[in-house]
Amino acid sequence: MSALNPKRTVAELKELRSLTGDENGAQRVAFTKTWVATRAWLRQKLEALPVEIHTDAAGNLWTTLRGESDRALLMGGHMDSVPNGGWLDGCLNVVAGLEVLRRIHAQYNGKPPVTVRLVDWADEEGARFGKSLFGSSACSGNLDLDEARGLKDKDGIRLPDALKEIGVDFERVKECGAELKHAAAYLELHIEQGPVLLDLNLPLGVVLGTFGVERHAITFHGQAAHSGSTPMNRRKDAFLAAAKMSPESYRIAERHGGVCTIGSCTTKPGIVTSVVEECRITLDQRHLDAAALAQMLSEAKAASEKFAREGNVKVTWERLWQIEPVLFNPRLIDLCDEAIGETCGQRHRLPSGPLHDAAEVARAGVPTVMMFVQSLHGISHNKIEDTKEEHLELCVTAFDKLAEKTLHWVRSPT
Repeated sequence: MSALNPKRTVAELKELRSLTGDENGAQRVAFTKTWVATRAWLRQKLEALPVEIHTDAAGNLWTTLRGESDRALLMGGHMDSVPNGGWLDGCLNVVAGLEVLRRIHAQYNGKPPVTVRLVDWADEEGARFGKSLFGSSACSGNLDLDEARGLKDKDGIRLPDALKEIGVDFERVKECGAELKHAAAYLELHIEQGPVLLDLNLPLGVVLGTFGVERHAITFHGQAAHSGSTPMNRRKDAFLAAAKMSPESYRIAERHGGVCTIGSCTTKPGIVTSVVEECRITLDQRHLDAAALAQMLSEAKAASEKFAREGNVKVTWERLWQIEPVLFNPRLIDLCDEAIGETCGQRHRLPSGPLHDAAEVARAGVPTVMMFVQSLHGISHNKIEDTKEEHLELCVTAFDKLAEKTLHWVRSPT
């Protein structure tokens, strides 16, 4: 019987890096020639196993090892990257899942107690068309077709036309939801992409869920006036109100244990000789708890109105985007915790700030959990993204233990 070989996973990740990266980083942007080559490389690896391989209506690649039961254990990730991205983001999930699939096939002589499936989700990053989680949101049924239909890349190519090039009919993408018919659990391994595990000097962590997000544009409306002739006490300075709003937003997030970002600031008329008439800032607030996130938003709105009154200006809000927090399955969280404890003895539970395909699968009602492995520098979406090789090997081992525990849970859930 062939044992699990985590070193093989590391070697295959390096092989993929040499095939699809350059001096600027990974170039596996979805629906491009390099992404197609990535898929071909993956399929060649998968075809060494007696599995069924097919692409669904949204371009997601599914590999199925039939078991004694139709109930299915799913493992997944994404092979696509951002331009000039990291060598591990997304593809670690799938390549590690391939190694687990090899072990399960060998251990059960090609017939595990339940069906085991590995999925490479199409376009998790949204790097080309600005729409993240394309394949998984199509599968969960949450993809907004009207919004996605109008998306274009920097060259003016429409998303439906790019999909047609790879044999995907945009109008039928939600048909891929049928893939989840027998799904009983979904597991995803991912680099953390942040510094929490690094700062704790821990290799692995259990992910509790993904943050909810409230994303708004806040515009303060004042009055343009000459910067030399207007006394300070007579000004209606939109920028001054926005300037007060920014640190208060961070204080609100800190009070509630969430995070926030003022990501952009634009002014009008935007010249050095005029008091600012209009100042628009963007606010991104995130929290794992829906009530706490709602309170953060409420306090931010109250603060903006206070600063507007103080500055004798007006304020308006525009919602840009919103998603509820997604909590992962409690039993799978415990199983993941056990697998990590058995592998390295140290356990930690943390939320995920970034969104992942796992959140869409959970939103579709499939019991889900994620495992994080430490990221060096706490950096991702950058060519310097990295993880210690010993930690990569540990995460493959722990993920395999999680898969085995989940396989038995799926067979006879208690």
